[in-house]
Amino acid sequence: MAIRFFLIACSLAAIATAGNFYREFDITWGDGRAKILEGGQLLTLTLDKTSGSGFQSRNEYLFGKIDMQIKLVPGNSAGTVTAYYLSSQGPTHDEIDFEFLGNLSGDPYTLHTNVFTQGKGNREMQFKLWFDPTKDFHTYSVLWNPRHVIFMVDGTPIRDFKNLESRGIAFPKNQPMRIYSSLWNADDWATRGGLVKTDWSKAPFTASYRDFRADACVPSSAASRCASNAAPGNSGWWNQELDLTGQERMKWVQRNYMVYNYCSDFKRFPQGLPPECSIA
Repeated sequence: MAIRFFLIACSLAAIATAGNFYREFDITWGDGRAKILEGGQLLTLTLDKTSGSGFQSRNEYLFGKIDMQIKLVPGNSAGTVTAYYLSSQGPTHDEIDFEFLGNLSGDPYTLHTNVFTQGKGNREMQFKLWFDPTKDFHTYSVLWNPRHVIFMVDGTPIRDFKNLESRGIAFPKNQPMRIYSSLWNADDWATRGGLVKTDWSKAPFTASYRDFRADACVPSSAASRCASNAAPGNSGWWNQELDLTGQERMKWVQRNYMVYNYCSDFKRFPQGLPPECSIA
């Protein structure tokens, strides 16, 4: 398996960027509601009653450590969703999701995570954050290598989706993915299952982004530094997994702040939980 992953790495080109939004991203929709500011160091998305807005990365990535600092919509954000995710295209797409579900003033945001493999999702885990994500920027990260997809908040791991292909469970490792983000109205489901609607008197709603960083691989026909990163004994992200401290930090988050785990939802899966739920 290690040799196969090494060969995959040789077909990739390595990049390490501390991104300027003008250089790294394209605004894709919103009719002027998305803006790149401060010489490319800040990006804002805005939602009003007419439309939301969004952007996507110019690069596609196949494995990497990707960080973005986000400051979420402040105040009464009920009904809004700020989505930040990686995705390939097509009916058998792979996807790695952060979605931030707005709430009434004073109530915590819900951080919704999901992993799609070969077009199949239904792997939701949801968390309440242990800070106010609207007061300042916080770093939301994905570490994606051939063995793990690890979700992190300010460096603290909250979820580890492991490669269990040996048990017949698909893992995202063959399809390059772009980064996408959008701010949109989802008051039919986002807040308390759609019971709380968007208060348009509070519009426009704005989410802000800065300090994008990607230490990642992109598809290429040339041999690359990704291969050296993948070499046995290298401590880079390609071989990274949670050590005992990281595992304990993740357990702390899940014990204290996780509010939904698909692996505990027997009503949703009456014929039996997904197979990865029974594998430690």
